[in-house]
Amino acid sequence: MVVSTYQAASGAGAAAMAELEQQTREVLEGKEPTCKIFSQQYAFNLFSHNSKVFPNGYNEEELKLVKETRKIWNDQDVRVTATCIRVPVMRAHAESINLEFEKSLNEDTAREILKKAHGVVVIDDRAANIFPTPLEVSNKDDVAVGRIRRDASQNGDYGLDIFVCGDQIRKGAALNAVQIAERLL
Repeated sequence: MVVSTYQAASGAGAAAMAELEQQTREVLEGKEPTCKIFSQQYAFNLFSHNSKVFPNGYNEEELKLVKETRKIWNDQDVRVTATCIRVPVMRAHAESINLEFEKSLNEDTAREILKKAHGVVVIDDRAANIFPTPLEVSNKDDVAVGRIRRDASQNGDYGLDIFVCGDQIRKGAALNAVQIAERLL
């Protein structure tokens, strides 16, 4: 499993949300942005998660996601890697998830499984280019899943790419990824 997270200001707390709002005003007014919570401009920018980076190149948030996935699945051998990015969104995290399966699973079957899953709403309209967004899921309990498609780098139907958005204040990012992957397994 390969997970890239796109984490909102709310994940860093109310002060981070206030700083993003303040920086947005400052940048739009042509002023230098105030950087107290984050060491760099957050408004109109994105950057590696603002946690400690270890000698192996992973930051604390990425290692936490790997550890939580293994704990929830009760499988220390599950292969998972993560990249966690801060994005200038007020609330609700997003994830791009690449899943690899031992058994074949096509995208239509995966879509039907997800539609039946409690706490999941599928937003996957290719024709209209409508997929999950943080705005749609803010202050909601359900997690939105879309961009459900076969992983073109895999032979056959042994890999899927999906995009997930959820209000992390209501439900944790790692838990979302794990619950979705479990449904598809």
